[in-house]
Amino acid sequence: MDIFDSIVIGAGQAGLSTSYHLQRLGVRHIVLDADREPGGAWQHRWDALTMRDVHGVAELPGSTPPPRDAQRANQAVPASFAAYEREHDLPIVRPVAVDRVTDDDGILVVHAGGREWRSRTIVNATGTWSHPFLPHYPGMETFLGEQMHTVDYPGPEHFRGKRVLVVGGGASAVQFLGALAPITDTLWATRREPVWRTDDFTPEAGAAAVALVEQRVAQGLPPQSVVSVTGLMLRPQEREAERLGAYDARRPMFARIEPDGVRWADGTFERVDAILWATGFRPAIAHLAPLHLRSAAGGIQLDRNGRGTTAVADPRVQLVGYGPSASTIGANRAGRTAARGVQRALRSSAATTVV
Repeated sequence: MDIFDSIVIGAGQAGLSTSYHLQRLGVRHIVLDADREPGGAWQHRWDALTMRDVHGVAELPGSTPPPRDAQRANQAVPASFAAYEREHDLPIVRPVAVDRVTDDDGILVVHAGGREWRSRTIVNATGTWSHPFLPHYPGMETFLGEQMHTVDYPGPEHFRGKRVLVVGGGASAVQFLGALAPITDTLWATRREPVWRTDDFTPEAGAAAVALVEQRVAQGLPPQSVVSVTGLMLRPQEREAERLGAYDARRPMFARIEPDGVRWADGTFERVDAILWATGFRPAIAHLAPLHLRSAAGGIQLDRNGRGTTAVADPRVQLVGYGPSASTIGANRAGRTAARGVQRALRSSAATTVV
């Protein structure tokens, strides 16, 4: 069976960036993408999310991002990615849902159903969108209203006239409240007191936040999102929700869920029609389990004190969109780093073979 120099798993921003740089380095590779169409996770976002609302899509190497305007993000970004794939003739195969990656006498085998591909190295670019985190609370299964995670969010109009409980202390929860509070009744619950950022988010502040994520990855700990260490900020489109008191009314997490609402440990009860779980995501890396990359601390340790993309446990494996490169800017930069990591691994393998 044909053996590639590298296989990239995932064709989101990080995967496309990696493919671009691999191509420039002359590394023979393919990109396996689980989606039927270009666009990565962006094609699955809700219709109400516009390019003006997103945190910013860093440009892919050799291109410019879509404008920050009123276009739907789930249309503008996929169209941009599709054009990018065509322009650079990237070797993408889809749809391919990778089940697992195994080692066959030094060759990595990527399995997808009954199909398989063999390679000397892999770059994992599967991100987090396909692995939403939903905590369990007593009584969840008894709730008669709607429960949905961020991945299922249909847009604010769906909730008009309903009493909505938003759960989570991250940027998504803040955005949901910003959209919902002006049109319906909202409640907000978080495990910890929200940390609001009152100063400007400068490049230096961003670098400091990324460094905190790098420290965890360097120790082999499960990564936290970059956003989780930057603090929360309100955008202009969330000021009306702020004026209505949506953020001031934050409550600690409830003790249990009942058929028509939630109850706190002190006995307080609130009736709600819908629970929106903005509880984040975890890295989609279960298919890498056969390679035993996780450290005793539970995460995958990366090289260069957490700033790199090479798995310390196996230098044939690169991870992009993981840990510090999970942001849009970080994912783009990580593509170049990963491509160079692949090149090093191939050279090392060739040198070992010669010896």
